[in-house]
Amino acid sequence: MSKKIHEFNDMIRKLRKDLFGKGPERIQTVFVNNMAISTLHGNLTPTEKFIASTAEGLKTIHAARTNMIQELYAKEPPTALEELMGTKLVHLFTDIKIEEDIAISVFMFEDTISE
Repeated sequence: MSKKIHEFNDMIRKLRKDLFGKGPERIQTVFVNNMAISTLHGNLTPTEKFIASTAEGLKTIHAARTNMIQELYAKEPPTALEELMGTKLVHLFTDIKIEEDIAISVFMFEDTISE
């Protein structure tokens, strides 16, 4: 893993931990053209897992996990992340599969990413 990917993953982990109280246990990231594609494993807190044990709770946790992250990045683009990547973050696409505790985030930047 390159140093840049390692630093990128650490930033993502910290942002998620600050937002939800727990960061992902494992992150795999690849850079493709102007995108960083991250697979995040072990995202949910014990409380979220308990709430997600019902159909309504599952919907609530899914909406909270996806909407909160997108709103955070839209309101306050992570400048440290943009500095690391050397380009502006223009879009974030994210989703989570609650049952398997796996999330995918696609960070789209203005320019091509170099490792």
